[in-house]
Amino acid sequence: MKKWLASYFITTALLVGCSADEPQNTAVEQQLPDTAQKIEIVAENLAAPWAISKIDDTFFITERAGNIIKITKDEMVTQRVELEKERSTASEAGLLGFVLAPDFAQSNEAYAYYTYENEGEQFNRIVVLQLDGDVWKETTLLLDEIPSGTYHHGGRLQIGPDDKLYATTGDASNRDIAQDVNSLGGKILRLNFDGSIPADNPFDNSYVYSYGHRNPQGITWAPDGTMYASEHGTSANDEINRIEAGQNYGWPIIEGNATQDGLVSPLFTSGSDTTWAPSGMGYYHDSLYVAALRGTALLQFNLATNETREVVTDLGRIRDVLIEGATLYFISNNSDGRGNPLENDDKLYRIELK
Repeated sequence: MKKWLASYFITTALLVGCSADEPQNTAVEQQLPDTAQKIEIVAENLAAPWAISKIDDTFFITERAGNIIKITKDEMVTQRVELEKERSTASEAGLLGFVLAPDFAQSNEAYAYYTYENEGEQFNRIVVLQLDGDVWKETTLLLDEIPSGTYHHGGRLQIGPDDKLYATTGDASNRDIAQDVNSLGGKILRLNFDGSIPADNPFDNSYVYSYGHRNPQGITWAPDGTMYASEHGTSANDEINRIEAGQNYGWPIIEGNATQDGLVSPLFTSGSDTTWAPSGMGYYHDSLYVAALRGTALLQFNLATNETREVVTDLGRIRDVLIEGATLYFISNNSDGRGNPLENDDKLYRIELK
């Protein structure tokens, strides 16, 4: 049973939990860095959640197993998703990226990214979903046959300030395709809402916006339109990049702190001895806030000082963030088969940034 909580504070060292039947009002405030005041649980008992989208006071959160969870002030509802293709159950795969259409209030439409299986083959696709009651139905195919392999599916969807749809794709465990601009794998893609190719994309008749990526899973923009992305390295060498149209971000030729003419090196890297496994991200006041899976933290990357620090720790794997004003929401991902679930995991959390 999923559980919705109106207000609930925790310590990072110890979750003061609720039983499945009896909500408790125990509140323990946590001392955090200056960027945050307290952590509040908004909802719990999510199952491997992947992406957060929100309109007004309503959240929609994808679960890899193929559900969308609707969370309001009053209830938490599991919404079924009817897909045209059989959703893949491979590692890291399933229903991934999700973002509401700009006209969702009128159209009830959203964009989704999912991994599917078809006659022994596996791909990713980007589709339009339309909400009918509490059922989302795939209505339109925007882009198909994005490479998918054992791992590295990418999967993040975001709408840019230019009103274009952006998608991150992984190298599908085939590193060479990241350097092939004719492949959709290992890229950041840019498309119109109807699935057509924008006329001002950097490569003729191509969805490719940037290339040379291993497994990017987060994208965001500063108010001035500067784009940033997070990317998984190998066993380390994770990256935070500034993204520019048509640029080559190096994988598999270089990674981490390595440099080479014609290839873009990251703004931040975890280095060769540390891993973050960065995922969803957001921008606030000259800083990037990034979910870290293997880093088990919410990380702050200060663009003005080039400093990195942990804002939240001890909640396990963090998958996605969403920032509205000075409020940051994030979801844990401990039930994805690689974490150690805490009581009533996974959860949607909220903090206020300073």
